[in-house]
Amino acid sequence: MKNAFRMMAIAALAACATGAFAQKGETVKIAWIDPLSGLMAPVGSNQLKSFQFFAEKFSGANNPAGVKFEVIGLDNKLSPAESLNALKAAMDQGVRYITQGNGSSVAGALIEAVNKHNERNPGKEIIFLNHSAVDPDFTNSKCSYWHFRFDADTSMKIEAMTTFMADQKDIKKVYLFNQNYSHGHQVAKYAKENLARKRPDIQIVGEELHPLAQVRDFSPYIAKIKASGADTVITGNWGSDLALLVKAANEGGYNGKFYTYYTGVSGTPTALGQGGAGRVYQIAYNHYNMGGDMAKWMAEFKQKFNDDFYTGSVVSIFKGLGDAMAKAKSTDPVKVAAALEGLKYNSYHGEVEMRKTDHQLQQPLWMTVWQKADKKYPYSPENTGMTLVPVKEYPSYVSSTPTSCQMKRPG
Repeated sequence: MKNAFRMMAIAALAACATGAFAQKGETVKIAWIDPLSGLMAPVGSNQLKSFQFFAEKFSGANNPAGVKFEVIGLDNKLSPAESLNALKAAMDQGVRYITQGNGSSVAGALIEAVNKHNERNPGKEIIFLNHSAVDPDFTNSKCSYWHFRFDADTSMKIEAMTTFMADQKDIKKVYLFNQNYSHGHQVAKYAKENLARKRPDIQIVGEELHPLAQVRDFSPYIAKIKASGADTVITGNWGSDLALLVKAANEGGYNGKFYTYYTGVSGTPTALGQGGAGRVYQIAYNHYNMGGDMAKWMAEFKQKFNDDFYTGSVVSIFKGLGDAMAKAKSTDPVKVAAALEGLKYNSYHGEVEMRKTDHQLQQPLWMTVWQKADKKYPYSPENTGMTLVPVKEYPSYVSSTPTSCQMKRPG
């Protein structure tokens, strides 16, 4: 009888051990759904390489769950409809995790589709890992249990940006210049609200929304900005829509400041070149000269691809997934979602937290300025001889903004 109990105890321990490492060695497929064609293809191509680079970097023994990550690239042509086709293709391949970030209009369509799919297909749930789509609605009025955002949303970025701007007494007249879709609308909305509260003396002298990823010549817009008398432009533009904007500003002799989200993204460093030194600012969750592991990874990425790594949320996604899967002792999205919400873990920029109430990652932000690279800040994107130098850090408790999310949880 004693032996029988001993055997049962050993069997129970073995079961626990097996359960604890049930996911070890499993391959976790992540479908990357973003543009690989059109004007935003350079951004998409860079980010797909980033995901695949770090999938390899954080696989196996390099994550606490011991899983292997595999990233499948699917071109969505920056279209919500194409993205839904890509989602279906991913599901047909048995993929349970998707990531996207270029275009909040796309992200909104994917959130809705994932919600419907998960409700109708218990046991086949999908998690949406949002790497860059920053419309605040996704963690407020449209928050979803199955959506996790690893970038800082516009409410957080504008909070930090306008806090910095409030102290710049030379800013008197601001022009809001953004892309005509939900992201651009939110940048303008939050900028107006924050400036009215922090610097009511600043005049908004112009507001423009232009078609996303369609404009090739921004010189008419620059002429309007110059005519307005604006000394500062706030823009959430990204990819070609920022690169061609700053190129037109340089060529058109506009000498005002630009406060941006995405100066470091493909194409814009080259478009700026030596121009814009001391006048172009970026608010973001990282910068080129962070040192430590990030410096090593960036050097390795550059050597491998002759390209610059800038999407820091990729690192936060893999680190968060590894920790959540280890905590859940599973790769099942239902268990991983439960482990991921509220999770505190270390990413490249210190401890971060996936806030449980709305699934918005809480993390520090940096204001940086475009200037000549030097010994202290040596990293030069696109071999320009320039860099983004940090001028102010905003810890997560400063950049954090409240949420109105009423999360609907399964069960």
